[in-house]
Amino acid sequence: MFIDMHVHPDFYLSINEDEERLNFRHRVMNIHKNGTPPLKHIFNQMNCAGLDKLCLLPQDYTTVEGGATVTNEEIKKIVDQAPDRFIGFASVDPFDPEAVERLEMAFTDLGLLGLKLNPGKQKYYPTDGVLNPIYDLCEKYDKPIIFHSGLSWEPGTLSKYCRPVEFEELADGRPKLRICLAHFGWPWVQETAMLMVKYPNVYADTAILYFDNAKEFYTQVFTKDIPSTWIDRSLRHQVMFGSDNPRFEQIRMAEALTQLGFRESTLELIRGKNALEFLGCSL
Repeated sequence: MFIDMHVHPDFYLSINEDEERLNFRHRVMNIHKNGTPPLKHIFNQMNCAGLDKLCLLPQDYTTVEGGATVTNEEIKKIVDQAPDRFIGFASVDPFDPEAVERLEMAFTDLGLLGLKLNPGKQKYYPTDGVLNPIYDLCEKYDKPIIFHSGLSWEPGTLSKYCRPVEFEELADGRPKLRICLAHFGWPWVQETAMLMVKYPNVYADTAILYFDNAKEFYTQVFTKDIPSTWIDRSLRHQVMFGSDNPRFEQIRMAEALTQLGFRESTLELIRGKNALEFLGCSL
């Protein structure tokens, strides 16, 4: 099974009937030259990349932007259209007084499988006390968290809140809480590797492509910045494929992954087996 663990469905046609909402998503995501594809187009992209499932990530920025780019209910709507192809995550604004209640509803009533948070957008560190009730709930329901880490191209984001080392206290203090540092924490990829080798509850995804093309960028990050042997020998159970689609193309990133010299057994882990462990379910 091949799973893309980092997809933003902000522009899917089925949730973009309102032009004002579409313009909001363009502005907040800082993505402008894209269409609003129907599911048929999404499935065609998946087939071309060899993907079986997509993990759909919303982002609730109520206190800084006035709303969520995609709501939990919209994620549920998309998942229900193709439950065999989509995995739905939730998002809540940590500064919303009803955040815990809304997250519990997302886990229980909507059946969403994890939480997505972006500290850089709302300018909090992962150890901020406001997050403790949210972490408690994720532990109660055994739900993982994907954190944005490293660089973000979204307007108004500060990378200092998303530096990988800032997550160490969380990883150390809550060893049963599975967390993923999205984008491999780029440019601090060695910090991400440090956390992964020390904490088995820390994962990372490959949703990074900021220069050149997918093959060149992956070669730089995963064979030079991080020697390929680090992943192939030591971190192979904690890396998950992610594309950050629609910002980056899934097809080229999925292909580039195969050209890094990893063992086939390592590729199988990255493509899907690690995602199933992270999610805590068999799908």
